[in-house]
Amino acid sequence: MVAPRKLTARYAGSGRLLVLGALAVAACSAWAVTQLATLTGAAGHLPIVWLTAFLLLWWLPLSWLERPVKVPPGARERIDALRVTVQIPVYNEDPEALRACLRSVLTQSRPVNRVRVVDDGSALAGEPVRYDDVRRDFECEAMLRGIETTWDRTGNRGKRFAQMHVLAEDDGDVFLTLDSDSVLDRHAVREGLAPFADPRVRSVAGHVLVLNRTAGLLTRLTGVLYLPFTSGLRSAQSVLRRVTMNSGALAFYRADVVRACAGAYENESFRGRPMQMNDDSLLTFYASLSGHTVHQPSSMVFTLAPERFGHYAKQQLRWMRGTAVRHLWWLRYQPLTGTVFWTTVAEYLHLLLALAVPVVLVADPAYRGRLGELALAAAQVGVAMNYLMALRLFTVRRSDESAGARLLAFALAPLASVWRSLVLRPMYVYALLTCRRVNRWGTRGSVEVSLGAAA
Repeated sequence: MVAPRKLTARYAGSGRLLVLGALAVAACSAWAVTQLATLTGAAGHLPIVWLTAFLLLWWLPLSWLERPVKVPPGARERIDALRVTVQIPVYNEDPEALRACLRSVLTQSRPVNRVRVVDDGSALAGEPVRYDDVRRDFECEAMLRGIETTWDRTGNRGKRFAQMHVLAEDDGDVFLTLDSDSVLDRHAVREGLAPFADPRVRSVAGHVLVLNRTAGLLTRLTGVLYLPFTSGLRSAQSVLRRVTMNSGALAFYRADVVRACAGAYENESFRGRPMQMNDDSLLTFYASLSGHTVHQPSSMVFTLAPERFGHYAKQQLRWMRGTAVRHLWWLRYQPLTGTVFWTTVAEYLHLLLALAVPVVLVADPAYRGRLGELALAAAQVGVAMNYLMALRLFTVRRSDESAGARLLAFALAPLASVWRSLVLRPMYVYALLTCRRVNRWGTRGSVEVSLGAAA
């Protein structure tokens, strides 16, 4: 196989720069909050509302307590003995992206035992799409490295059926699920297996980075927009051992968790309709029922992000609708006294406040004359909080990203704040109202993102 330009990443931790930056941004936030309290204190209880909104961001400081898990000396032999099966579902993928994905699996510092590719009936304009050259090169290199492979082509039924086509009967100890447009860092498997030294750990989420970050403003912005979830909420949940949603781009599961849910997993429905999205969150949900679910920040994967707004909007709506359904599952099936239940309640309360406060301010005559001052102070708080989130950019060192590029990404934090408020928040409300459309997977009819210069 022809190797793409080598990409590596490492977890750098939180150094002095981050501490100093956090202090500066926190001071700015405190000043802005004080301004809001002064502006709203004379009329009503809005200062309490602002305080509540900040408390609902409990995950932001907690996320900084996350550290990569290391294998204890006594557990090394047990971890090395784990049989790892990688499953990669493929549908209308860019051949070069698929080639890069497969090579990254075969060249891991901790070799995997088996790679199982399932082509879910790829077709363009009604004609079957074959990846014969990619498959031939992949199988030859895997044979040279002593890695077992299978490559199946099935009818187009969706990602879940493609996964269970091979995993339901696979005898591995750990299943690694990987998207076909994602490229693993060389040490992703080694790092991702480390948390399994604790027998209570049932699943491990990988750390997702944007592969084509330089393709345009949207992909650069996406890297910053990922942070509140991939390095914020998920990191904080990991500290509590209660990650609720792994990423399909890279996740590890105890194999018995996946085998046990075969049948139910592929055939999930919501309000009588087949559920064709958020497969990763359902597997995480199953894992959480029997043990700990964590995030490993040092197990990294590069994934292709949408480069056009239309593709981006479809992806976000799909994710948001699936998340809305999953929230209902958590509220219904997670213990009332558990972390997941109350963090879900907190998410909805935060959304409610974000929508209700502007309406109250406009409707109340006591505030109308000060709307400009309030909007400015609120904007300052929003920018400061987004800069706090963006500090997480400096915890990762990428081989294709200079210090200047990281600073440029950090500078996009205010734009990310505006994007969340004007684009993602209304989109999420719409997704909530239309979440019954879970059977509309939006399967790509063509290759939507190519590896191109990112390879």
